Amino acid sequence: MIYRLFENNTVLNQFVAEIRDVKIQTDRLRFRRNMERIGEIFAYEISKKLSYEKAKVETPLGVAKCQLSKDRIVLTTILRAGLPLHNGLLSYLDHADNGFISAYRKHHKDGTFDIRMQYVTCPDIDDAVVIISDPMLATGASMKQAVEAILEYGKPKQMHIVVAIASSTGLAYLNRLFPDVSIWVAAEDEELTAKAYIVPGLGDAGDLAFGSKLQD
Repeated sequence: MIYRLFENNTVLNQFVAEIRDVKIQTDRLRFRRNMERIGEIFAYEISKKLSYEKAKVETPLGVAKCQLSKDRIVLTTILRAGLPLHNGLLSYLDHADNGFISAYRKHHKDGTFDIRMQYVTCPDIDDAVVIISDPMLATGASMKQAVEAILEYGKPKQMHIVVAIASSTGLAYLNRLFPDVSIWVAAEDEELTAKAYIVPGLGDAGDLAFGSKLQD
C-alpha cells in the first residue's frame, strides 16, 4: 500500500514546497524544521494504523477514560540525511525505540554507483511497529538494503517506509519487493536522471540540513 499524502490539500504541501524552494533552502534551520514538521505529520497519519486499548488517567478532579496505543514502536533512519525527518517522527512517537543505519552511494569514475552499508544498530523488532525514514527515495536501492538489514533483527508486526520525496520508479520498485510494507510519501516526482537524481527533487537533503561534505 502506498499512501500519497500530497493528494490531499493540507499544510503538508506548504512544508514540501519550502524544502524544495532554492531561496528558502539557504536557511538550514528552516530546512531541518520543515523536515521535522513533515515527519510529525507522517507520525500522526501512521498513528491511525496502530492498535489501541482502553486506559484510565487520573486528573486533579477525577478519572478520565482514554484510548492509548499498545504497540511497541521502533523508529529507524538512514544517516545522516534522515535525522531531521526521524526527529519529527520521534517528537510525536516519543516512546519509540530507535535504530540507525549508515549507508551511502559510492560513486565510480564511469558514472555508476553502488550502495555501501557501514553500520546498523537496532533493537529487537519482533512484534513491533517499525518505521524506516529517509527524505529521498530515488532508485530504492538503499532503502531495499535498509529494510533487509532491519529485518535481520526480528519479525515486525507492521513495517512502514516514510519518505518526503520519492520517484515513481523507486516507489514501484519497493512496492513490488515488499508488498506487505506500507509506504508513505509527501511528494512524488516522475523523472529520474541517468545518474539516479530525482527531478525536480530538492537536491542533496543531507547537505541542505547539515552542510556540504567532501566527495569520495
